[in-house]
Amino acid sequence: AAATRSLFLTCFHSSGSDESGHLTLRPRYPSMPRQPRAAAVAGEGGGGEGGSAAVAGDLEAAAGAAEEEEEKVAVFAVTGMTCAACAGSVEKAVKRLPGVHDAAVDVLGCRAQVAFYPAFVSEEKIRETIEDVGFGAKLIDEELKEKSILVCRLHIKGMTCTSCANTVESALQAVPGVQRASVALAIEEAEIRYNRRVVAAIQLVNAVEESGFEAILVTAGEDRSRIDLKVDGILNERSVMIVKSSVQALPGVEDIKIDTELQKITISYKPDQTGPRDLIEVIESAGSGHIAVSIYPEADGREQHRNGEITQYRQSFLWSLLFTIPVFLTSMVFMYIPGLKEGLDKKVVNMMSIGELLRWILSTPVQFVIGRKFYTGAYKAMCHGSPNMDVLIALGTNTAYFYSVYSVLRAATSENYMSTDFFETSSMLISFILLGKYLEILAKGKTSEAIAKLMDLAPETATVLMYDKEGNVVSEKEIDSRLIQKNDVIKVIPGGKVASDGFVIWGQSHVNESMITGESRPVAKRKGDTVIGGTVNENGVLHVRATFVGSESALAQIVRLVESAQMAKAPVQKFADQISKVFVPLVILLSFLTWLTWFLAGRFHGYPSSWIPSSMDSFQLALQFGISVMVIACPCALGLATPTAVMVATGVGASQGVLIKGGQALESAQKVDCIVFDKTGTLTIGKPIVVNTRLFKNMVLREFYDYVAAAEVNSEHPLAKAIVEHAKNFHSEETHIWPEARDFISVTGHGVKAKISDKSVIVGNKSFMLSLDIDVPVEASEILMEEEEKAHTGIIVAMDQEIVGIISVSDPIKPNAHEVISYLKSMKVECIMVTGDNWGTAKAIGKEVGIENIIAEAKPEQKAEKVKELQLSGKTVAMVGDGINDSPALVAANVGMAIGAGTDVAIEAADIVLMKSNLEDVITAIDLSRKAFFRIRMNYVWALGYNIIGIPIAAGVLFPSTRFRLPPWVAGAAMAASSVSVVCWSLLLRYYKRPLITQKRQT
Repeated sequence: AAATRSLFLTCFHSSGSDESGHLTLRPRYPSMPRQPRAAAVAGEGGGGEGGSAAVAGDLEAAAGAAEEEEEKVAVFAVTGMTCAACAGSVEKAVKRLPGVHDAAVDVLGCRAQVAFYPAFVSEEKIRETIEDVGFGAKLIDEELKEKSILVCRLHIKGMTCTSCANTVESALQAVPGVQRASVALAIEEAEIRYNRRVVAAIQLVNAVEESGFEAILVTAGEDRSRIDLKVDGILNERSVMIVKSSVQALPGVEDIKIDTELQKITISYKPDQTGPRDLIEVIESAGSGHIAVSIYPEADGREQHRNGEITQYRQSFLWSLLFTIPVFLTSMVFMYIPGLKEGLDKKVVNMMSIGELLRWILSTPVQFVIGRKFYTGAYKAMCHGSPNMDVLIALGTNTAYFYSVYSVLRAATSENYMSTDFFETSSMLISFILLGKYLEILAKGKTSEAIAKLMDLAPETATVLMYDKEGNVVSEKEIDSRLIQKNDVIKVIPGGKVASDGFVIWGQSHVNESMITGESRPVAKRKGDTVIGGTVNENGVLHVRATFVGSESALAQIVRLVESAQMAKAPVQKFADQISKVFVPLVILLSFLTWLTWFLAGRFHGYPSSWIPSSMDSFQLALQFGISVMVIACPCALGLATPTAVMVATGVGASQGVLIKGGQALESAQKVDCIVFDKTGTLTIGKPIVVNTRLFKNMVLREFYDYVAAAEVNSEHPLAKAIVEHAKNFHSEETHIWPEARDFISVTGHGVKAKISDKSVIVGNKSFMLSLDIDVPVEASEILMEEEEKAHTGIIVAMDQEIVGIISVSDPIKPNAHEVISYLKSMKVECIMVTGDNWGTAKAIGKEVGIENIIAEAKPEQKAEKVKELQLSGKTVAMVGDGINDSPALVAANVGMAIGAGTDVAIEAADIVLMKSNLEDVITAIDLSRKAFFRIRMNYVWALGYNIIGIPIAAGVLFPSTRFRLPPWVAGAAMAASSVSVVCWSLLLRYYKRPLITQKRQT
């Protein structure tokens, strides 16, 4: 379990995964020291004191040179690798070289990345070492492209509909150096993949602002760790200069920005070299005690902006209501109350009444002060040729307002003109739209609630232990958890949260990791085990050394992955984008045609007197119809239909242990009708165990396993490790020393041979025995066949050319594997197993879990070919795997699902990561995506159906027969309600429940 947790933790610590779509190379073996050990160098130098002194001097000089010379990274093309074992051989050989800091090998990309110090080792020496292992190597003379490609995130203010998002996206795509830009209306953010050698982040901000919107830089990509600090005290020009120069002198500081108005200092730094406490200490020292520094309270700018926006719309709505209610009462209510009606109808100037004058005065601040944001939005949109919702609102309200002004002024200058005003239309329209926006923003805030809950997992404070020179704890100090630095030792008490990713250096306990991994059972932790920040310590006290802090933590990586997923558009979103490009101009044209049709019909053909209210003429009636059409047709609901549902679904998935990488994966998953399963580590646990032993000679079982373990301990094969672990059970001491193995030979895929004490020991399969002229008795062959039928692997042990026993090793099937396959079949999903294992074991496993369609002894490329073959037959294929050999198939499939405890390469290649490594989550992923897209379809039905039904009614289709007409302010209320209803319908996904099979497992 500890190894599984450790591997899961590693999966989220790739450097640069956000910046590049390429696979990130990560090592599988511990890194060598940054510089060679003195003893190793001395051993190479000659004997004697003089030789030792000379070597020591050379080492000192070399060390000095290494300090002056930066670490270098070289990439080699490696040919001849066929599996993970080959990659491991290359990696291990390179890491043994003095001066090699780190090395990682990508077996799929056939390349090796080596970080080294040129003072100790050359690129040529590294190349020769790879060739000595038995592979071809060639230096790739180029910088890593990942370093120049960054991902920038911007918060966009002022977007109101899909048309706005498309405008911003087009403006960003037009910037040279931008590879891809994606704008999410629902969370008001843009994610831009750009080449920093061509364009800077500030230019992207400028591009957005030139398109008429305000942009705030969230991250520029290169800032791996960034902190905002608040300064209490006076920051004059001299103190700013001193603080800036003091901070810039610190190792690892990349950038510093000081805002004297906000008393805010923003610093980007490398966590390996410095940390927030160091930065605060230096700044306070530079201020000579006159300033105090703390974490800036407004750390989450996005949440701050959303709260500010909610407050702004609430206040605007309340102020609007204050003026609109009297307008509504004087035009709709008081006119039917005797006494009040006469008072309001009293003339002021000619035919202008008191009621008209009051409505004019009260509606003016609503139109031009409270509603000014619609003017600015409309102006910016028209300047860039992309009319949006603001344009429709501005046109509709202005038409009503200025026609009313014209009517009232004409009445004031005439002795017989009876005016009709629509001041209540413009003011009530603005009020209802503001109410709708307020409710919409409140609802949209709930869509990202899953991310907020994830971020809240981190504790507010942490207890840091202080040590003396002898390594004894001398004191402890409670600090803000955001001030934790790398290599700090944190004390975690029972019931407390782990404040940072790290490993246990003292104590033992059980840690509840369900909030991160979804695993319900507490995981045992002791010295050397890794822990994840945000998890809960259940019983004992733990001392944890922090390894990954801030943006490098597993929690931060998960949050970033979910945020990126919410930014990624589903293909179905293109449908709404295409409609929105022409929708607003079409609505303006349609509203004009509506007005013109009614006006001309009334002018040339006339209306029956019963059609037109006594206070209106044909022009005014036509005007109301035109405004109603313009307002009711706003495309807000259409633009929110997809992104809100995707946001909620990906957030819910993350909380359930299913990481869905964006709308594309979500949309593809709901179409899956065929799933290809890997066997080892997917259908099975992936950790072989010894289940049976059969001896053919009279000997003590412990003695038998001592011989076998002594031979197998030198092998890295999983079956060999299972045998050695089983052999340890026959000895009480934890670190038992096995007899020495001489003349050890390992034959890949067959077995091992060695001389143990006075015996020649051979451990392997039947073909290995026959190749060494060892007779396999009939009884042994029958046992092997029986074990194969049980899905067990039989390993033969021979001593001195005679078979003495058979060890049965099994990889247990995962709990509920049969129920999962059965449930998938009930969902009309075909299940296929493709494995590299032998046919006998594959058929036995398939029979046990309920899979009839089986392909065994398949190489990695054959797995991918099978996936493509299924796709050609018209199926939407999902691939579920956990190993490097599954990566080609994961990429080839419509949806790749990686088991969370699997390899990092498989996780990088997958579209969906099942963090708990439970097969039940395959069902959850498909079921969640189906329910999400049901809501998306219903959102589109509602949004489009609303317009299809609402526009004709607003245009007056029912008026001739029923005298029913839709006042503009009612149309505005309906338009606002449509957006809110779409968001609320998506929000119902928050109450998603797993299918019954997963609930049974939890109970």
